[in-house]
Amino acid sequence: MAPSFNIKIVAECQVSPPPNTTPISLPLTFLDIPWLFFSPNKSIFFYKFSNSTNTTTIIPFLKHSLALTLQQFSPFSGNISTPSKPQIVYSHGDSVAFTIAEGEADAFGHLSSNHPKDVWKLLSLVPDLNSTESNNMISIPSLAVQITVFGDIGMSIGVAFQHVVADERTYNIFMKTWASTCKSLQEEKLSLHVTNSPPSFDRNVMIDPNQELETALLNQWRNRVISRNCQTFDASDMVQSTFVLSIDDLQRIKTIIIAKCKQMNQPQPSLLSAYVLACSLVWVCLMECQGITSANVSEKPAYFGFIAGGITRLDFTVPSNYFGNCVAFGRAGAMESDLVSENGIVMAAKAIGKKIKDLDQEVLRDAKRWIAEWEEMLESNVNVIVVGSPKVDLYDMDFGLGKPNKIEKISVDRGTSICLTESRDLKGGMEVGIALSRASMSKFSSLFDVLKLQLH
Repeated sequence: MAPSFNIKIVAECQVSPPPNTTPISLPLTFLDIPWLFFSPNKSIFFYKFSNSTNTTTIIPFLKHSLALTLQQFSPFSGNISTPSKPQIVYSHGDSVAFTIAEGEADAFGHLSSNHPKDVWKLLSLVPDLNSTESNNMISIPSLAVQITVFGDIGMSIGVAFQHVVADERTYNIFMKTWASTCKSLQEEKLSLHVTNSPPSFDRNVMIDPNQELETALLNQWRNRVISRNCQTFDASDMVQSTFVLSIDDLQRIKTIIIAKCKQMNQPQPSLLSAYVLACSLVWVCLMECQGITSANVSEKPAYFGFIAGGITRLDFTVPSNYFGNCVAFGRAGAMESDLVSENGIVMAAKAIGKKIKDLDQEVLRDAKRWIAEWEEMLESNVNVIVVGSPKVDLYDMDFGLGKPNKIEKISVDRGTSICLTESRDLKGGMEVGIALSRASMSKFSSLFDVLKLQLH
């Protein structure tokens, strides 16, 4: 029998940083603006209670530590103001919506597993970021939190934040600071919560080449009809699953690609990192599970979108503690016919690797076209978007409850999204989270399992 499922909201409150927190207004840079088109990032961290967990005190500790953390990361307490020139504003009195909910104890194990879960159930564990409008000014909260307690079994921390405010690197630092602060409060070692380097809000480090990118991207944002609130979609038939690739699996994929290149008498792809290997495998699986085969393939391009870190690629120096977005957009393309061929995984690896290498050489070369390229990709028949990065160690996040049992990222409203994170239990391994319709997930799971068997 499937576990019962019912989420009950028991309290809603606001968490503000301390009163002495300095107000701040941050203009959007050319690396922030493209994210105005995207819906919020939604993450869920599942924690299992131990016998020593005091469930009556953990929520007060979470609230208090969040308030202290927001003093350092005050833009997360603020709002994005549009439609005039967008900016992120934190003013005295701004706060983060903090929801407390209860779920059925026997649902925790299912929701925190790798098995298919209804997306609507996962979404019920993450708060919405609802905008308000006044005097033709739209204000959107930067961040919101929901704590859901599953009896005495465990709890989830659901976080929604606007990607236009910060990238995964910044978000990861914020979450780890909150976690370490919470743990330190419980251990009465508050001094430990201070980050090694407080966030830097200096927008002057972002050098706009020829002083034209910001204006060009802002104009594209203003002129497009795309909805600025992309949170409405039908998730009723969607499920989300996690597939795990070990370091041995990834090495075998690499070996197969190199062998196929030798058979074709062609050079191997320019980059065969773990990221490229995992993405290539998933891309060809998704092509087939969507019913595209050599018998019905069209001579059209398929696209694979991803985010590339900018700190190590930009021509100018950006500090590692910079608060904001420092990432580039990448879009690899390959013909559908190539991807569903016998050597599809080679063609996928070549396309993704080449695009990453192009970004390594000149990360901002096509920046003016980022919005247009992603719009074109999302309107195509077949497209895949990667969120997350296995380089961001999200499982190293201890609120005093140990590391998470499971992390889920939900991004299901545009194209086919996959999420890559480091494996919780397999060193050097990778978790691939994906949301599909129930029928497509069944096909994908079978294909993925068959391909993994072929690797052994």
